[in-house]
Amino acid sequence: MRTVRIIGSGRAGRSFAGAIDNLSGWDVVEMCGRGVDLTDAAGDVDLLLIATPDESVAEVAATVTPDSAVVAHVAGSLGLDVLAGHHRVAALHPLTSLPNPVVGAQRLLGGWFAIAGDPLVGELAADLGGQTFSVEDQDRPLYHAAAAVAANHLVALLGQVERLGGAAGVPLEALFALARHALDNASELGPAAALTGPAARGDEATIEAHRDALQRRLPDELAAYDALLELARRLIRDGQGESR
Repeated sequence: MRTVRIIGSGRAGRSFAGAIDNLSGWDVVEMCGRGVDLTDAAGDVDLLLIATPDESVAEVAATVTPDSAVVAHVAGSLGLDVLAGHHRVAALHPLTSLPNPVVGAQRLLGGWFAIAGDPLVGELAADLGGQTFSVEDQDRPLYHAAAAVAANHLVALLGQVERLGGAAGVPLEALFALARHALDNASELGPAAALTGPAARGDEATIEAHRDALQRRLPDELAAYDALLELARRLIRDGQGESR
């Protein structure tokens, strides 16, 4: 039986606790919240999982006396250097959103994980039914930026969809259905091949009609439209370059 102690009782910590509780061969022996003495937290378990906010990981790890446990964090933006001083260190970042502990635990089962360091975290990911990939310390900020664009920026973009569609009286769920189809196409075909619409077909008249409408009705939305239009055009240029 592998034993786990989790430091951090927020969404990430409770999501991991819920997911691990569904596994045979693993046991969460304790969850440590604020105010708990962490000095000996690595002494009687196989894995000490630090699931605090990123900015707290180094400070938390430094309060724990090095011992036999693998000390791992679940922060996407951090490397292993924040765990300096411990004998066995690792990182296990779930590449998914954990909106609450119940949904989070479900998403951790069968999810994707970025791993580094001690192989014990790879064993845990495998037992969770997950798929893993490695990210080196120097690539962590770039990896986390990609994750932020894929999740956070996508949601922010859907906020613009909601505003534009709402101004035209379009049901939001109809636009979300379109977005889901576009995401499915990009997953199956690749972004360049999946791109449709006026930029993909070179329809500058329609693009100018879009821009004129935004300038008249929702001028605050024009800069974001133009920025994403340039990204669409870049995708077209990159796709043409690859096809030559």
